[in-house]
Amino acid sequence: MLPTLNGRIQTRVFMLVVFGGFLTFILTPLLPGGFGFNGESYKITYLILLTVLVLGVGWELIYHGIQQFRWEKDWPTMFGLITAINEGALVWLLLEFGLIPGIEGSNPPASVFWAFFIDFSIIWFVIWVWTNGPMRVPLIRWRFQGGRIV
Repeated sequence: MLPTLNGRIQTRVFMLVVFGGFLTFILTPLLPGGFGFNGESYKITYLILLTVLVLGVGWELIYHGIQQFRWEKDWPTMFGLITAINEGALVWLLLEFGLIPGIEGSNPPASVFWAFFIDFSIIWFVIWVWTNGPMRVPLIRWRFQGGRIV
């Protein structure tokens, strides 16, 4: 069975909260550009993760509309990986123009770009790999329930 819109949104939220939250906690002190074990660094990275989550629900609605023109009404698996480009670019532009609530300033230095790129890419790739592979073992009914977690 194909994941339904509701299932894709639930899966996205679950994965970003669980995996994204854990990976952000681990990666934040290791990021270039002065990130470390301080509250401000964690605040910034978690606000960016929250932005990805909120915008991701909007992206799912857009993707669902586009999928209605496809015969199978679904993406090829690789499209799920490639969508990181447009989603990451939008979040970076919002960060660059200072439009993410709670993060002051615009035009961040180049080191912040690499911190964002590394954090976003690792989280996206881990979630994509987990969702398209190992998650199907412990959550065997996930696929047959249209991708719904609850």
